[in-house]
Amino acid sequence: MIFRVAWLSSLIICILQCTLVHGQRTNQYLLELGALTSSNQTPFWLRANQYGTVPLKSPIGYLSVGLSSDYRTIDSTGYKPLVDWGYSINAVTNLGQTNQILLPEAYIKGRLGAFELYAGRRKEVIGLMDTLLTTGSYIWSGNALPIPKIQLSLPQFTPLPFTKGLLSLMGTFSHGWFESDNRLVKGVYLHQSSFYGRLGKPTWRVRVYGGFNHQVMWGGYSNYLGPGVAANGRLPSAIKYFPAVVLGTRNPFPDDQSIQTTTNFEENRIGNHLGSVDVAADVNIGHWNLFAYRQFVYDDGSLFYGTNLEDGLNGLRLKNRNSPENSAFFLRQITVEYLFTGSQGGDVFILDDPKRRGRDDYFNNSQYLDGWTYFGRTIGSPFLTPQQEVNSSLPPRYGIANNRVSVFHLGLSALVAGKVDITTRLSFSKNAGTYVTPYITLPSEFSGLLTASVPVNLFGGAVLNGALALDSGELLPNSVGGYVSLRKTGVFVHKQKPRSVLSPRWPFK
Repeated sequence: MIFRVAWLSSLIICILQCTLVHGQRTNQYLLELGALTSSNQTPFWLRANQYGTVPLKSPIGYLSVGLSSDYRTIDSTGYKPLVDWGYSINAVTNLGQTNQILLPEAYIKGRLGAFELYAGRRKEVIGLMDTLLTTGSYIWSGNALPIPKIQLSLPQFTPLPFTKGLLSLMGTFSHGWFESDNRLVKGVYLHQSSFYGRLGKPTWRVRVYGGFNHQVMWGGYSNYLGPGVAANGRLPSAIKYFPAVVLGTRNPFPDDQSIQTTTNFEENRIGNHLGSVDVAADVNIGHWNLFAYRQFVYDDGSLFYGTNLEDGLNGLRLKNRNSPENSAFFLRQITVEYLFTGSQGGDVFILDDPKRRGRDDYFNNSQYLDGWTYFGRTIGSPFLTPQQEVNSSLPPRYGIANNRVSVFHLGLSALVAGKVDITTRLSFSKNAGTYVTPYITLPSEFSGLLTASVPVNLFGGAVLNGALALDSGELLPNSVGGYVSLRKTGVFVHKQKPRSVLSPRWPFK
């Protein structure tokens, strides 16, 4: 007993020293004021993967204000706190054709060693891919407002001690809540988990990656669900179902007729399960780094039975590892991607034949009628488009109206004259709608974007941003648009003087 008390006292003193004594806290602020206009619906690349902050209708003026604090930096002694915390809040106001006040980010986080726990909304992408010029990760791209979650994670690749850095792991486990406003199925929960590994040390020339993510929509109720789908419109929401949600196992309570009345419920899983299985590799070639990746899609059993292997996101990223110095034109990065989701296991669904259980209908579900969306925006790849974004002349379909796509994409990033950052995104797609509501004409679409950012001597140093974008084709309304903004960021550091935790001068006294 004495040993346990002494051990606990030592642990408490260690935590207090880590949190209250060592290091310094850096707070960062953001202020951005801008305007956006377009000839029609806001062009695709001005709004896609912007965390739901850019509306479909313009013109608008917008203001973005943010304040954040990351984990403390290593001090002069080389000490890194074992326990630490941070936060971030970002508010966006849109005024004009669309009036909105949004909170794309509002969270608090804490760290214990390599592990992190956070609660709130946080800007994230999930999956192995390029994060700068990509079309977006298939399952979680940053296209919609972040979903509020509580998440425990190993947020960075962390070496396993007994492997001497050869094998590193990262992963997440979280619980979230979908919105209820303007949603047919209300009170829906999100379960999310991911697990990724890296083979190879950071200093090696070649590294290999692999892993998966698992997303589940579960629980909820709706007046739109018929008696053959849910009793009294309610879906399994009790905590007793949570293990089956996490593990993806079949219904453990097939006799619970008070919840579910579908005749083959005992053969079904609890909730809508979807995600991707990812593989990747990167290699250093001279002053370039080549990163190749592939995301395999699952939304039903087709991936398990190998009937939709042609579906997925394929990418190559070539990144310049040199410093730009004073060159007139410095190419930072090239990204090439191909996204295909046209197979979906085939056009035939036969329950008793695993090889013919196709028509997966990505991001749609017979129970969760709103589909894989949050506040009307696709959570995954923005190229799988909801009905409100496509041309009104195309056949209507509630939820995700277009999920059978073929997309070629090119992204470039460069530095011009040593100070002007430019990027471009060029995407061409062919679109087939869905198996349920097909687009017979296979409408094509081109979406392009050119952005430029240059530092200016205003307000002690700021960045002037501008962009031009174009949509041309038969899927989206033809439109030309652009935006301009002035962005100011900065930091202020709170330095904390070292004090003994045994001193009567308590830090918060």
